[in-house]
Amino acid sequence: MLTRTERAGPVSYALLVLFAALSLGPLLWAAVAASRTSSRLARTPPPLRFGRNLPENLAVAWSEARLGAALANTLLVAGAVAAGTVLVSTLAGFAFARLRFRFRGGLLALVVGTMMIPPQLGAVPLYLMVARLHWTDCLQAVILPGLVSAFGVFYMRQHLLRALPAELVEAARVDGAGVMRMLWHVVFPAARPAMAVLGALTFVAAWNDFFWPVLVLTQPGNPTVQVALTGLGRGYVPDQAVVMAGAVLGTLPLLVVFALLGRLVVGGVMAGAVKG
Repeated sequence: MLTRTERAGPVSYALLVLFAALSLGPLLWAAVAASRTSSRLARTPPPLRFGRNLPENLAVAWSEARLGAALANTLLVAGAVAAGTVLVSTLAGFAFARLRFRFRGGLLALVVGTMMIPPQLGAVPLYLMVARLHWTDCLQAVILPGLVSAFGVFYMRQHLLRALPAELVEAARVDGAGVMRMLWHVVFPAARPAMAVLGALTFVAAWNDFFWPVLVLTQPGNPTVQVALTGLGRGYVPDQAVVMAGAVLGTLPLLVVFALLGRLVVGGVMAGAVKG
């Protein structure tokens, strides 16, 4: 039975409705703008109801930006980056959390310290390396640099410190478990909630990434969604309704992923928040 302190009152519901409206408002207005014409969007007050041009604007955005190929490329890039980051971060997090080796503290400090370096500082040398490998306009130029995340390593290390007792690791060693068996039967089950959270966050970040893909990929060649959408904003007078339609198409897969995995992600967050 819920206690009085656990019941949500009117103020709590009002705040939840307010935050939901602030979160969904921009997306809803983008859908409304995608259903109108640019001439109507230029007038004041802005439209607040859906129009009749949504199918036409979606079709124009799909064909002009080559969103079919862009969505496939982005799904491949985001999935590969998320899977690689989760795997590497879990292995490194386990090593930093429960294995004993020389310079462990210094290496961990070095990994965490890289989080303080803006990624823009490494763009020029990384681009030169990609150009020498002839990877420009290739998806591996976007996938490989994102497979390792300092935040992911630190996050998994902190989770495994709490979720994986040292006694359990020692018991597995005493039973004769090798490294692969220990990872599969001990480490991965304990890390599963945090792996789901990290995978979802990494997938969203890779899907929305713009700075690095726009440097190494081209809109006519091999674009991701964010690079492809830049082609809709070009021209002397960009069609803002078509741009909004492209933005809606680029956002829909993320909504589908959250609808399918949202409960798992929230459960992983709560597993890390609740102790005991």
